[in-house]
Amino acid sequence: MNTTNEFTYLALGDSYTIGESVADNERFPHQLVDAMRDHGVAVATPEIIARTGWSTGELINAVAGGTSLESYDLVILLVGVNDQFRGYAPAQYEQEFPKILATAIDLAGGDPANVVVLSIPDWGVTPFGAEYSPERIAAEIDTVNAINRRLSEAAGAAYVDITPISRRAAADSSLIAGDNLHPSGEMYRLWVEQLIAKLRAVLVGAD
Repeated sequence: MNTTNEFTYLALGDSYTIGESVADNERFPHQLVDAMRDHGVAVATPEIIARTGWSTGELINAVAGGTSLESYDLVILLVGVNDQFRGYAPAQYEQEFPKILATAIDLAGGDPANVVVLSIPDWGVTPFGAEYSPERIAAEIDTVNAINRRLSEAAGAAYVDITPISRRAAADSSLIAGDNLHPSGEMYRLWVEQLIAKLRAVLVGAD
């Protein structure tokens, strides 16, 4: 349980959450904290449970290992790209995503309004993705995002669709990290702009 007056934040996910191939301060969880502090919120350093390559099931198992606090003021969840990359059936994701979403809600003090789910970016527009089938990747990402959006909204969690931002990388290489696959710090900054707009009510409550 949080015994300080600082706003607490837990980020759950995979490579997009840990910011593969960018500096720590460019990760979107850290950029979000900076933006929240700019809004006058005394926010603690975010706790991050994420690893490059994790599927939804692997994230579920990792979170089951425990977190540093019993509950958080904000939990942000982004997971599923590796399910798509590995060719898992959407039906499997539809079974597993509600489990990690329920855990996220529990960790947000049982209040779904304190949970934000991010859509999965489209990696098919990257130079790495071009070696596969960008059209197929886009269609599969859209299918998985339709699932996580429907389930998130049904549960009462907020949902932020950052997939259109990710698709700008098709024409703007500055949005792609040096590994030609993951987002750059600039793309994460655009995510944070959209997140801050969504979190305005939460931030007002934290002031």
